[in-house]
Amino acid sequence: MPPSELPRAVTAHRIDRPVPLRERVYQAMQELIISRQLAPGQHLVESELAEMLGVSRQPVREALQLLNSEGWVDLRPGYGAFVHAPTGTEVDQLLAVRSILESESARLAAQHAGEDGVARLRRICAEGEAALAADDIDGMVAANAELHRAVTELSANQVLLDFVLQVDRRVRWYYTPIARQRGQKSWQEHAKLIDAIERGDGGKAASIMREHTERTRQSYLAEREGKPAEEPPVPMRSRRRTAR
Repeated sequence: MPPSELPRAVTAHRIDRPVPLRERVYQAMQELIISRQLAPGQHLVESELAEMLGVSRQPVREALQLLNSEGWVDLRPGYGAFVHAPTGTEVDQLLAVRSILESESARLAAQHAGEDGVARLRRICAEGEAALAADDIDGMVAANAELHRAVTELSANQVLLDFVLQVDRRVRWYYTPIARQRGQKSWQEHAKLIDAIERGDGGKAASIMREHTERTRQSYLAEREGKPAEEPPVPMRSRRRTAR
C-alpha cells in the first residue's frame, strides 16, 4: 500500500508557536551570566530573579533547571541555585578545542572569503577597535564573538560552524573578564588575521588564529591564578525558598 501524503495545502499552513516563557527567561539569564552581571558563585534567588525579569517564579524555576542541565547553574539540594563557577580544567579544555576548530576555520576562510567577506571582517574589526577606544567591554566582547563567528561562516563548512557555535557562548563567558586585559593586542592580531585571509594564505591565517586563541587561553588562566578560587564556600541555609 503506497504511503499517504498530506495535501500541499495542509503542509503549507504551519502553525507559528510563540517561544515559551521559560525559554525567554532562560535566554535572558544566560546572557546575564555570560556578561558577568550574574557572577560565578552568585546565589540565585527565584523571587529576586522573577521580580527583576518581570515574570512569575514558575518560568524562573524551569529556566534554572535548563541552565543546570547545560552547566550554567549549579542546583544544590537544601541550599538553592548558584551560578556555575568554571574550573580551570574545563576552561582550558574548551579553549583548547576552540583553538583547533577556529584554526581550521581561518584556513578555509582564506580560500572562500572573497572581497565581500574580507570587507565584512574589516567592518567588525573596526567596531571592536571603536569599542576598545571607548573602553566598552560589552562592545568588545560582542565584536570579538562576531568576528570569530564570521571567520567560521566564511569557511563555507557548515559542520565546522555547528561545532563552533556550540562553544561560542562559553567563549564569550570566559573572554569577558580579560577583554580589557587583551585589549589592543587582540585587535592587532585580528587585523593580521584578516590580512592573511585577504591574501588567501590559509597556512598563515591558521597559524595566526592558533597563536591568537592560545594567547587568549593563557590570559584567562593567568587572570584566574591572580584571583582567589571562584568556587564559593557552601553557604548557611537560607530561610528564603529557593530553586530545588
